[in-house]
Amino acid sequence: MYSRIEISPEVCGGRPVVHGTRITVDTVLSYLSAGDSVEDVLEAHPRLTKEDVLSCIDYARKIASARSTILLAS
Repeated sequence: MYSRIEISPEVCGGRPVVHGTRITVDTVLSYLSAGDSVEDVLEAHPRLTKEDVLSCIDYARKIASARSTILLAS
C-alpha cells in the first residue's frame, strides 16, 4: 500500500504525495477531516483512486502510531 505514497525532495518540498501526482497526503486528509467523504475527494481530484485515499489514511495512521512524537505549536 505504501507504494502509492512517495516522498521526494523535488516534489512538493519533500512532503508525502500520492505517487505520480502533486497531491499531498495532507490535502487528502484535510478534505476528510473537514467532513468530506472519500467520494468528495475523488470528485475534487479525479486522478486519485479510492485506494489512493485509503493509502493516505493508512500512512497517517502509521505516522500517528510512531513511538516518538513531535509537538506542534498551537
